[in-house]
Amino acid sequence: MSFCDLAVSGVAELQPYVPGKPIEELQRQYGVRDVIKLASNENPLGPSKAALAAVAKASKEMTRYPDGNGYALKMALAEKLQLAPEQITLGNGSNDVLELLARAFAGKSDEVVFSEHAFAVYPLATKAIGATGVAVPAKDYGHDLDAMLAAINSRTKLVFIANPNNPTGTWVEADEILAFLEKVPEQVLVVLDEAYVEYLDQQHHAVDWLHDYHNLVITRTFSKAYGLAGLRIGYALSHPEVADLLNRIRQPFNANSLAQAAAVAALGDETYLQQSRDLNQAGMKQLIAGFEQLDLSFIPSKGNFIAVNVQSNAAEVYDDLLYEGVIVRPVAGYGLPQHLRVSIGRAEENQRFLDALSSVLGRS
Repeated sequence: MSFCDLAVSGVAELQPYVPGKPIEELQRQYGVRDVIKLASNENPLGPSKAALAAVAKASKEMTRYPDGNGYALKMALAEKLQLAPEQITLGNGSNDVLELLARAFAGKSDEVVFSEHAFAVYPLATKAIGATGVAVPAKDYGHDLDAMLAAINSRTKLVFIANPNNPTGTWVEADEILAFLEKVPEQVLVVLDEAYVEYLDQQHHAVDWLHDYHNLVITRTFSKAYGLAGLRIGYALSHPEVADLLNRIRQPFNANSLAQAAAVAALGDETYLQQSRDLNQAGMKQLIAGFEQLDLSFIPSKGNFIAVNVQSNAAEVYDDLLYEGVIVRPVAGYGLPQHLRVSIGRAEENQRFLDALSSVLGRS
């Protein structure tokens, strides 16, 4: 007997999500001591001092369960975004709320639409509940909203749009998304995944659209620009009825006390957020200049990462970089077998990656 035979069909057919290789794992496996990790789109600044202070204070109450309603964080988000607290659902990272949306609104006879080259959690969450995923071919590595609109039918329950998209970094302009929302049937939820939106030069105002489009859900995270990936804290913004349904199925304490405290502090630290943006912009320019010097093409990115075409089997280049103590991310699983996704690091980390890549490709 195989236990796969006992599992529900959607779960049995899944392949586990493969995260970026941890630094400690590379050190154990390869014996490389000096390692840099540019694989998981983490903030190279580390958490802000305000967030660290909030965690230290909250840690004194670790014996207590978290506030299951996340009152302080919801109030802080509501004030900043000019929404009602009833429109906010907290999650264990934004991945959590993405999965909650799939569980709450799609079933075995339903379809979920997303783009080719889009975030791996969309097909994973869809297949896990037994729904049918509809992957729409990409346009210039990004979302083809006209094709996605054409893919919607009577069975469609959800549409996922990552903006900026991971792993390609592509961006859909506001007028295109608004035109799309105008045409989507009101019974189809459009999930706008804005995990990297804080890195934009000019802030995107999708939150304002919630007043007019009740089938719109926006998901965001504190893992990227706010530097709290290890604490796992994210949220969804939606119509209150959608939030109510999500809260019915979420785990009672899915956002831990330290994460909530750190998120409240980080949310008010605009200086840190601007430092994150500035470092990201400088690092992006540095990597682009390096790729151009190496005569490598890349996908222009609005996130804190960039996908570069290494003009060969990227998995082999990735392996060679590991021996140099450099961890990046191969993205063949996203349909990009010649690309590596590289997170933006500090200047010295970016340069070390470029030097290692030049050496591995024999272009020095």
